[in-house]
Amino acid sequence: MDTTYPAEAEEFRAEVRAVLAEELPRGWRGIGAIPDTPATKEFVRHWRRTLYRRGLLGVAWPLRYGGRGLSTLHQVVLVEELTLAGLPFGELPQDSTGLKMLGNTLLRWGTEAQKAEFLPGLLSGEQRWCQGFSEPGAGSDLAAVSTRARLDGEQWVVDGQKIWTSGADTCTGIFVLARTDPAAPKHRGLSFLLVPIDQPGVEVRPIRHMAGGREFCEVFFTGAHTRRDLVVGEPGQGWQVARTLLTFERGEEAATNPILFRAELDRLIELARLTGRAGDPVLRQRIAWCHARVEVMRHLGYRILTGVLSGEEIGHAASVSKLYWSEYHRVATQLALDLQGIDGLALTGKAPSRQMRADDPGADPASSNSWWQVSLNARAGTIYAGTSEVQRTILAEQVLGLPREPKA
Repeated sequence: MDTTYPAEAEEFRAEVRAVLAEELPRGWRGIGAIPDTPATKEFVRHWRRTLYRRGLLGVAWPLRYGGRGLSTLHQVVLVEELTLAGLPFGELPQDSTGLKMLGNTLLRWGTEAQKAEFLPGLLSGEQRWCQGFSEPGAGSDLAAVSTRARLDGEQWVVDGQKIWTSGADTCTGIFVLARTDPAAPKHRGLSFLLVPIDQPGVEVRPIRHMAGGREFCEVFFTGAHTRRDLVVGEPGQGWQVARTLLTFERGEEAATNPILFRAELDRLIELARLTGRAGDPVLRQRIAWCHARVEVMRHLGYRILTGVLSGEEIGHAASVSKLYWSEYHRVATQLALDLQGIDGLALTGKAPSRQMRADDPGADPASSNSWWQVSLNARAGTIYAGTSEVQRTILAEQVLGLPREPKA
């Protein structure tokens, strides 16, 4: 495991820090410190335009598609510095699924025509894409998707349903994992299709979840169409393409998760001081437990990044990381609720800038609104992107070599 960076990466880090010093307002403490939600959303939109203007989107993409032609290590340095400064990388969730996941997947699997059509628009923000993977009957077992697509001349015709589709109501397109060969084994009959959302055959319905947000949607396809050439990879290669995309989703998390959870732990310690319980020995033991696990998470992230930057597949380390942070976060946020006690049931303060993972750096430690919503999402964190039970099964069977779980 190598925790040092070469000289060229540190030179780029200095460039990023110079941009932050020039572009951020005086006294900047992080996006979580912006006092209200409308101002936060406006800043996020402004900051995305700033990143694009300063050439800090798609830095590892080739020059001909609007990138900087730098390395994956430079991208890791960028997201580290943005996270440390309490800044978003683009506009969530659209840039997480579109720019980070789809864009990098197109660079690996897309045709030249697909790259030229979509990559510049992903950088500028004109193209906004969401992820159409999960279904009511296929979440953790992604290969069980039942949404179907059939060729009709020069068009794919798509029928089915996707769910938990973040940001679908504000996107221009959805990349869909669909079954194009029903006779093939379930992992081999899938294709990865790019489907425009603004058409009669696509219906998007926002879902209001228990924390009060509406960022999730369900998407219905009824005879929806997309061009024949908008399949990424070959027909039947959807499973391989989807695995590549999930690698891009989880690679940067190895760099950003430890920073976000460290900032959240600092707020948790400050909350203990504000409630007058910082000297409670039982509480101090619980905080020490959190501290130890955040440090383990940091070194696990280093190990994953060392492999990624040397060209290795994340593989089973992704299951270790997902299981580790999601189970940790449920305990840490419960501690925050315990600290606030009955007073925390009266929601006060700013709502979280982000609910996935942790609130942004700079958030008010005393905001019961933030802790409550983030804690509810922490419970969901043990379910989305692969339940804890599924991650344990993967590790038991594929890493430890234990007998396979009996199938129904």
